[in-house]
Amino acid sequence: MDGEIDPLIDQITDPAIWAVWLETLQSWFMSDVFVSDTLVCLAIIVIAGTIAWPLAIRLRKKINSLLERQSRFPILGRIWETALDISFPAIWLFLQWVSVVITEQWDVSNASLLITTSLLTAWVIIKAATIFVSSHFWSRTIAITAWVIAALNILGILTPTIQFLDEISFSLGQATISVLTIMQALVTLGILLWISAIAGQLTESKLKSSRNLSPSIQVLTIKFMRISLSAVAFIMALAIVGVDLTAFAVVGGAVGVGIGFGLQKIFANLISGFILLMDKSIKPGDVIVVADYYGRVDALTARYVSVTTRDGVEHLIPNEELIINRVENWSHSQNLLRLRQVVGIHYKADLHKAIALCKEAAAETNRILSDPPPNCLVKEFGDSSVNLEMRVWINDPMNGRANVISELLICIWDKFHEHGIEIPYPQRDLHIRSSDIGELSKKAD
Repeated sequence: MDGEIDPLIDQITDPAIWAVWLETLQSWFMSDVFVSDTLVCLAIIVIAGTIAWPLAIRLRKKINSLLERQSRFPILGRIWETALDISFPAIWLFLQWVSVVITEQWDVSNASLLITTSLLTAWVIIKAATIFVSSHFWSRTIAITAWVIAALNILGILTPTIQFLDEISFSLGQATISVLTIMQALVTLGILLWISAIAGQLTESKLKSSRNLSPSIQVLTIKFMRISLSAVAFIMALAIVGVDLTAFAVVGGAVGVGIGFGLQKIFANLISGFILLMDKSIKPGDVIVVADYYGRVDALTARYVSVTTRDGVEHLIPNEELIINRVENWSHSQNLLRLRQVVGIHYKADLHKAIALCKEAAAETNRILSDPPPNCLVKEFGDSSVNLEMRVWINDPMNGRANVISELLICIWDKFHEHGIEIPYPQRDLHIRSSDIGELSKKAD
C-alpha cells in the first residue's frame, strides 16, 4: 500500500507536474476565457445583475403594499410573499434572456450566458416551489427536477436526452405514447392542478364570505367547482401534449364498467352527499343524533359527514347512512329543543310547593328559556316517591344538554333542602310471620 501512495505523493510534490498543470490552466484561460466573446458575456452578466438589483428594490415596495392590502386572503398573501423572494432573480433572469436574444443576433458566442440563464431559471423555480408549495415532498421533487434540467442544459446533453425519451414509446390503440409524452403530461397536469387549486381556494374564500349563500349551498358549490376544475385540468393536460382523447374511448368504457361495479359504495356516498347538500337536511353546524350518540356536524365531504360528539370523538359517517337511516336533527329548521328530567319527592312532602320550587330552579338556570316557559308536571305515583317531570327549553343544543340538566338538578337540590322537601330513598316493606320466627329460634339453639 505504501508503495502505491509514494508515487502519488511524488507526483503532487513534483514542480514539473505543477508547471504542466499551470500551463494547461493558463492555456484554457487564454483560449476560452480571455477572449472577446466570453469577456463580453461576463460583462453582460455583471451589468444585468447590477441593473436587476435596484429594479427589484422598487418592485418589492409595490409588492409590499399589495401584500398589506390583501393579507386577509391567505392564497394571495403567499403569492405576494413568493414574488418578494424571487423578484431579484426573476428580473435578472429576464434581462439574461434579453441578452441571449441580442447576442444571438450579433453572432456572439454566448455559452456563459446560457449557463447563467439555466442556473437562474432553476433558482427561480426552486424558490417558488419551496415557498409556495406547502408539501415538503413536492417542493423537493420540483427542486431536484429543476436542477437536473439545468445540469443537462449546461452539459449540452438536454436535447439528446429529450430525443432519447421520445424514442422510448408504446402503442395504445392508434396512438403512440412515449416516455417524454408521459413526463410532459405529468408536468402539465401538475401545473394545471396547481393553478386550479389556487383558483378554487380563491373562489372558496369568496363564497364563504358571501352572506347570500347558505352553508350547504356553499359546500355544494365548492365541491362541484373542485371536481370540475380537476377534470378540466386533466383533459387540458392530455390535449396540450397532443394525446388523442378518442384513443381512450374504448379503454375508458371498460374502466367505467369496472368502476361501476367495484366502486358502488363510493359513488353511492358521493351522490348521497350531493342530495344532503341540495335538500339542506344536514349542514355544517347542525346538531344531529345518529344511533346512540349525538354531536355537531363539522364538515360535509364527498364521502362522509364529520360529526364531533361532546366527548371530542370525531365520527366519520358515510353519507349513505344518513340518507337511508333515521337521523334526528336538533337544528334543522330551528334551534329550540325541549329537555325532560324526572325528579322524585317523598309522599309526605308538599307537592304544590315542590312544583313551585322546581319552576323557580328552572328560571334561575342558565340557558333555560323563559319563553316557552318551563313546566313541571306530576308524572306518576311511584313505589317510593311521587315522580315529577321537568320540561324546559333551550335554543343552543350545540352547547350540550347534560350540563344544563346538571345545573338544574343542583339548583333543585339546594331549594328542596332549603324548604324541607325530602327526596326519598327506595322503600321496601318486610313482613315476618310468627312461624318463621319459631323456626329461626330453634336453629339458633
